[in-house]
This record gives sequence, structure tokens and C-alpha cells, in this order.
Amino acid sequence: MLRFLSRRLLLAIPTLFGVLVVVFLLLYVAPGDPVMAMVGERADEATIERLRRELRLDEPLYVQFGHYVSGIARGDLGRSYITRRPIVRDIAERFPKTLQLAGAAMLLATLLGVTIGVLTARRPGGWLDRVALGGAYLGISFPVYWVGLLLILVFAVMLHWLPPSGYGSAPYLVLPALALGMRSIAFLARMTRSSMLEALGSDFVRTARAKGLRERVVVVRHALRTALIPVITVLGLDFGAYLTGSVLTETIFSWPGIGRYVVNAIARRDLPAIQGTVLFLSVVFVLVNLLTDLAYAKADPRVAYE
Repeated sequence: MLRFLSRRLLLAIPTLFGVLVVVFLLLYVAPGDPVMAMVGERADEATIERLRRELRLDEPLYVQFGHYVSGIARGDLGRSYITRRPIVRDIAERFPKTLQLAGAAMLLATLLGVTIGVLTARRPGGWLDRVALGGAYLGISFPVYWVGLLLILVFAVMLHWLPPSGYGSAPYLVLPALALGMRSIAFLARMTRSSMLEALGSDFVRTARAKGLRERVVVVRHALRTALIPVITVLGLDFGAYLTGSVLTETIFSWPGIGRYVVNAIARRDLPAIQGTVLFLSVVFVLVNLLTDLAYAKADPRVAYE
């Protein structure tokens, strides 16, 4: 297992360095002048030159990159052009809210998706199977912003059961978590159904039934445990996507997470905030993938020795 972990960590190093270079070059690839975005078009030349010196934009590119890397090594992602606050502080305030939303969406997706997949696999071709497969196709096809607006219309505007947007107690979390996890519910249901059908038709399940074990024990302890191995990969990838790609959901539901922070930074042309957030989310995604690989190797020890 230690060798497996070492290989994964070594593969992550060039990925993160590539992200670091691309994120740094965002400042120069993006159209417009960041200094002019800060001070406006009516600023005098003296103010513009002073800001260029403060931001080190008058130095050669390789020198700026060296300062950028040294700052990241110290845990300094820079300061926002707009708020002048450290970006690390902004991320520390907003990322727990995104983590809360992603965790709730993942919990819903796991419970509903796996349960639907198991139930439909036990009665393939039945009415529940046909309804669930149709719902899964619709869930995968609908974009998240459309699902979010539909949920607000039905449960907030028409039924008045849940608040339409904002951040607060548990009722505020239901609609954004459901909108974010809808595609995963549909995909996990299909994935679990397919894996369960394969597991239920295997020799070890027939042997367990021949021994006289109860059907619930056969399904849960034997078939489901084997069927969950490919599902773990889907869960890890989806959770990483929730943490790094919940921009639309947080914007629609006014959720004060890191996705909405990125949207506001883009709207204000706050390039250091964009750079720091993208780099942080890239590290998070790599770490989630690493944990997924470890969970997969734990569930199937053969993977660790490949």
C-alpha cells in the first residue's frame, strides 16, 4: 500500500506544477490591464506606476514567477485587487460552506442512487426498474441550472416548503444539495444496477444462496460489497467535482461558497483571487482523487499491487 501511495504522489507533482504555471500565466493571457481594472480609467499616471511597482508587474516575467512560487511555498496566495484581503482568508471563510454543500449532495446521491440501483437490480424488467431507468436518463440529461430553477419554482414558489435561496439552517441546504446531486443520483443508480446484476449472477452469490443464507444477507453482504467497488470511483470523482465545480449551484441559490466567490472575482476582474482559488481547487481535486485511489485499493487489494 505504501508503494501504491508513493506512485500516486509522484504522479500528482507534475500535475500540480503544470496547474501552477497555467494559473500564473492567467495574469498575462487574460485581456485588459489588471491595474486599470483596480484604479479605473481616470487614474493619473503616477498612481498607475506606483501600483505596478507594488504588484511587481514592472519586473521580468521569470522574477514575478519566482516571487509567486515563493509566496505559495509560504502559504501566501496574494491579496485581492478589490477587497485587499488575503485570498487565503477568503478561501478559509468560504470553502467550509462549499464542503458542507458538497457533503450533503454526496450523501443524498449515495443514499438514493445506491438504494435505487439495488432495488432495481433485484427485479430487473419490473415497473420500478423501468421507472427508475427513465428517471435516470432524465436526471443525467437535465443541466444543473435548469434543475435548480425548477426546484425553486416547485418547492419554494408554488408549495412554500423550502426557502428559495440563501445560507442558514438545514432547510436552506436541501434544494441546492438536491440540484447539485441530481446527476450523481441518476448515474449512481445506473452504475449500481449494472454492477449488482453482474454480482448477483456470479458463482459466489449462487454458492451463498445454496448454503441457505437469507436473501438480504446475500444481497447486502455478498453482492453489494462487490458491486460497490466501481461505484467508489464514481463517488470520488463526483465529490471532487462538487468541491471544485459547484459554481452554477452556488450562484443560483446564493450560497456563499467558493464557487460564488470565483464568479464574483471573474465579474470584477480580480485576477489574484481567480489565480489563488483555481490553484487551491486544483490541489483539492488532486487530493480527492488520491483518497479515491486509496479507497479503491482498500476495497480491492489487487489494485495496490498492479
